[in-house]
Amino acid sequence: MSTRSKIWLTATAVALATLVLAALVLPQSFRLTAFSDIIQCLLLASGTASFIPLARRAKGRLRLFWTLNLLGVGFWLSYQMLWTYYEVIIREDVPGLFDGDIILFLHIVPFIAALALRPHIPRDEYAARLGRLDFALLLIWWFYLYVLTVMPWQYVVADVSIYSRNLNAVYLAEKLAFLGALFACWSTSQGRWRTLYAHLFGMGLCYSASSYFANWALARNIYYSGSLYDIPLAIAMAWLTWIGLRTNAEEPERDAHGSSTLYGVWIARSGMIAVFSLPLIAVWIMSGSEAPTRIRYFRVVLTFGAALVMGVMVLLRQQFLDRELMRLVSSSQESFDNLKQLQAQIVQSEKLASIGQLVGGAAHELNNPITALLGYSDLLLSTSLTPEQQPLATKIGQHVRRTRSLVASLISFARQSPSARTPVDLNVLARTAIKLTEAQWQSLKIAVHTDFEAGLPKVMGDSNQLLQVCLQLVGSCLHFMSEAGGNILTIATAAQPNTCVLQIATAAGPPVRSTDLEESPSSDTASALGLSACQGILQEHRGQIAFQRAEDGSLLLSVEVPIAEFLPARAKESTLPALWQSRPFA
Repeated sequence: MSTRSKIWLTATAVALATLVLAALVLPQSFRLTAFSDIIQCLLLASGTASFIPLARRAKGRLRLFWTLNLLGVGFWLSYQMLWTYYEVIIREDVPGLFDGDIILFLHIVPFIAALALRPHIPRDEYAARLGRLDFALLLIWWFYLYVLTVMPWQYVVADVSIYSRNLNAVYLAEKLAFLGALFACWSTSQGRWRTLYAHLFGMGLCYSASSYFANWALARNIYYSGSLYDIPLAIAMAWLTWIGLRTNAEEPERDAHGSSTLYGVWIARSGMIAVFSLPLIAVWIMSGSEAPTRIRYFRVVLTFGAALVMGVMVLLRQQFLDRELMRLVSSSQESFDNLKQLQAQIVQSEKLASIGQLVGGAAHELNNPITALLGYSDLLLSTSLTPEQQPLATKIGQHVRRTRSLVASLISFARQSPSARTPVDLNVLARTAIKLTEAQWQSLKIAVHTDFEAGLPKVMGDSNQLLQVCLQLVGSCLHFMSEAGGNILTIATAAQPNTCVLQIATAAGPPVRSTDLEESPSSDTASALGLSACQGILQEHRGQIAFQRAEDGSLLLSVEVPIAEFLPARAKESTLPALWQSRPFA
C-alpha cells in the first residue's frame, strides 16, 4: 500500500472515531446533527473517490463491475447530501413524503447489477447476453414493485404512515436480496475475490443493521441524527474507503472455474417467476378493498404496462433462444459430419499402419539375403572374369544395390516417426553420396562432374533421410544411364531465394520419340526412377522434387529444400500424395 493510501485510510479512521466520540459525548442538538451529517457526507465522498481509480484502470467486464459499484456509492452520496441540505442548510426536518427516497432505493440496484456480472467467473458471450436479459427482467420487476407499493401513497393519495411502512418493507427486501447475492458470490469465489466479497458483505450487513436500528428507534421517537444508532451506518460508509483503497483494479484475478449452470438456471427461473407474478398481483389489486379507488386504478394501469413491457422482453428472450438453438443444431450437425470424416480417416490410418507394419517386417526379412547378394556380387567383380561376364556381374551388383535402396525406403516408410531436424549442408551430402556410389559409377565407366556453390546456406532436416534421397537419386540416374546410355553425370548445387537446389543431370542418351513422351505419363517415369520414397521424405522437409526429360534422352533431376532461416511455418499435413512436376526443357 502506498503512503498516500495509508494517509487516506488514517484520515478516514480519524473521521469515524470523531463521529463515534461525538455520538457518545454530545447531547442532541443542531451542532451534533450538522457534525454527523457532514462527516457522513465526507465518508461517502471518500468512498466514491476511492472507487474512481478502480473503474478507470480496470478493463472489460471488471471495469463495468467497478463502475456499477461506483454508481451505487454515488447515489448513496447524493441521497446523503440531500439529507444534509434539509437538516444543515435550511435547518428543517426531512419531509415524510421525500422525493429523494427513490434515490435511496435506487442506490442498491447498481450494487446488485455488479454482483450479477460475477466477474470472478469467466462466462461465454452467449451466457452473458442471456444473463443480461434475465437480470433486466428482474430489474424492471423491482422498479414495478417500488412504484406499485410506495409511489401511490406519495403522489396519488398522500399518506405518510402507509408510505413509510411500504418503503421500509420494499427497502428491506432489496437489502436482503443484496446480502443474498453477496453471500452467493462469496461462496462461489476464492482467493482475493473471496476476500473482496467478504468485505462487501460486512459493509452491507452493517448498513442493513443501521437501518433496522434506526427504524426501531424512530418507532419509539428516540432517534435523532448523530445518535448512537448512526454508528453502524458510519462504519459501513468508512468500510467503502477501505475496500476501494485495499483492492487493485487488476486484482483479484479471475478464478479458473467455469461458470455455474445452476446460477444461470435460477436467474432465468426468477425472471419467469417475476413475469408470472403480475397476473397474481393484478388479482390482488382487483380483489382488495382497503385501498382507495384512485390507487387501485393506478395500480391496475401500472400492472398492465409492466406486463406489456416484460412480455416484450420475454418475446425477445425467446427469439434469442430460438436463434441460439438453431445455431447449436447447425453446429452439432457440423460436428457430427466432422466426426464421421475423422472416423473414416482413423480407419484409413489404421489400415496404413497395418500395411506399414507388414511392409516393415517384410523389408527387414529381405535385408539379410540382399546383403549376402551384394557381398557375393562385389566378390564376383573382384575375380578375373571374361569380357562377356564382366558386364553381367556389374548389372547384378547394380540391381542388388537398387533393391537394397528400395528396401531401405520401405523401412523408412514403415517407421512413421518424426526425426530430429538439424542444419544440414547439401554440399557435404552430395559429396558423401558420390563417394558411396563410387564403385558403381566407376564400374559403369561413367565420369562424375561436380559444380558445388561455395558458401551454400544450410537447410533444416534429417541428414540421414536427405542422404538417402541423394543416394537414391544418384543410383537411379546411374541405373538409367546403364540402360539408356551416356557417360557423364553432373551434380551441382546452387542457392535460390529461400531455398537450396541440388541438380543431377545425365548426358544425352538415345533420342526419345515424341510418341513415347505422349504415351508415357510423367508419373510412370517417376515410378520407373524409384523416386516415390524421395518425394515422401522431401514432402516432410517441405521441399519438392522435379524431373525433366529432354527429347535427346538426357535427364535432369532437381531437388529444392527450404533454407533453415527462411523455413515457413509448418502447414497442415495432407493425406494425399503430392503430384509429380514434369516439364520439357531444351
